[in-house]
Amino acid sequence: MLKLKDIRKWIVDFGIAEDSHVYIGKLDNKKQESIGVYSRSASGSPEIALGGLECTSYETRHLSLLIHWNRKKSESEDAAFELWEKIRSTDSLKIGNTPVPYIRLMVPEPQDVGTDDNGVYEYVIWLDLIYSRKEKESEEEVWQE
Repeated sequence: MLKLKDIRKWIVDFGIAEDSHVYIGKLDNKKQESIGVYSRSASGSPEIALGGLECTSYETRHLSLLIHWNRKKSESEDAAFELWEKIRSTDSLKIGNTPVPYIRLMVPEPQDVGTDDNGVYEYVIWLDLIYSRKEKESEEEVWQE
């Protein structure tokens, strides 16, 4: 399973926001130039292969990324699109020991959601990470399946 704390580290590694400004869950008094990593609700039935769960090789983690930047629209938009481009141009991904062979962006670009009560511009990126259900010990195991 992909855990938010591990996904948070992946976002930190992009270097857009400082480590202490990338958070999961609720953060009261959000600092400017922050990115929040949240689970996103999904609907529909679970995807289970014929033969049951033991025959199901992948699962999906539904995410929402909140880019809470500053009071300058252009800088906030730049930060959101920088994150968007880094996610979109990812060509291989392993979070912890979990291979993620597919990133599905659920919006055509970062979505402007206006400002918070303090006038800080915010953008949202929705994405799904489709990942292997079983963690792999090495790259060789990932590509031999």
